[in-house]
Amino acid sequence: MARGSAKSQDFNIVIVGQSGRLQYEALLFAASLRANSPGFSGRLLVAVPQPGPLWNNDPSIRDPEVLDLFAHLGAEIVPFENVHFGHAYPYGNKIEALTALPAGEHFVFFDSDTLIMDDLAKVPFDFDRPGASQRVTGTWPTIELYGPGYTQIWKSLYDKFGLDFESALDLSQPDEYWRRYLYFNAGWFFGRCPVEFGQRFTDYAVAIRDDPPPELVCQSLDPWLDQVALPLVIHSLGGGRDAIPPGLLDGSVSCHYRMLPLLYARESDMVVATLEGVAAPNRVKKVIKQYEPVKRMIYQGRGEKVRALFDQANLPRREQAIRNTIKKHGFWMR
Repeated sequence: MARGSAKSQDFNIVIVGQSGRLQYEALLFAASLRANSPGFSGRLLVAVPQPGPLWNNDPSIRDPEVLDLFAHLGAEIVPFENVHFGHAYPYGNKIEALTALPAGEHFVFFDSDTLIMDDLAKVPFDFDRPGASQRVTGTWPTIELYGPGYTQIWKSLYDKFGLDFESALDLSQPDEYWRRYLYFNAGWFFGRCPVEFGQRFTDYAVAIRDDPPPELVCQSLDPWLDQVALPLVIHSLGGGRDAIPPGLLDGSVSCHYRMLPLLYARESDMVVATLEGVAAPNRVKKVIKQYEPVKRMIYQGRGEKVRALFDQANLPRREQAIRNTIKKHGFWMR
């Protein structure tokens, strides 16, 4: 067995679950993991935010049927408290959850709206060199006509945390082109210790939010704060781009679909088959059909109607055009 394959089982998986949509997405993730990576021997940890002053409502998972299905799927509930984020910035859950996980144990974080489609042992993680999803577009920063450019903006952040900026650049890309600068989608990331990673992620994100460099004065940090801090964290811990071979995560092994209408509109037949396959067992179906988008998209055929609106081999270039087409036909749900 290759060294990378042997190492790839030595980790825990963490996803965030909370009341509402995320608990059902997390169940689908757990079901797909058990179905398609049965040899995974680590722990599946579902991090659940607890009620507190930073939440308008109770975000915890209270439905006994949901909790029972998680247990049946071998998932462990890990409660955590929000100290810095919460209702105002729910993406902060993936930041604050990490410090509640087992210290010193390798981890891979996935967004809950992800499906596992093949054996995770095929992914050669090197946990001493952290990485994250590069299925990303140039969403941040937004360059203003008379404002600072990419180099000034990103360098101001590296300088803020005492990091070497030049070594993070991809010099094969043109100056002032967004791909030259380290930037990730936070849909998955991994590292050697969740507490180490989570504390640095928290420190950087809070510092950027509360005391941003002057170069960020025209930049929105909502919802981009996690994706602004993430490359700084990964670079500071010795990681970088291309941490795993392309085509595995966000490819043949996992799919970050984000919303069920988008899954049916643009993902492969394999992804659709995986979704419908893991949703088919009665024990899963009777729980997740409580969520209206799941019931209509998967079990009542609305997803196939969405799929029929598009040629998956020739999709619109912009996601907004896909969303608009789905909405025009009355099929959008989230």
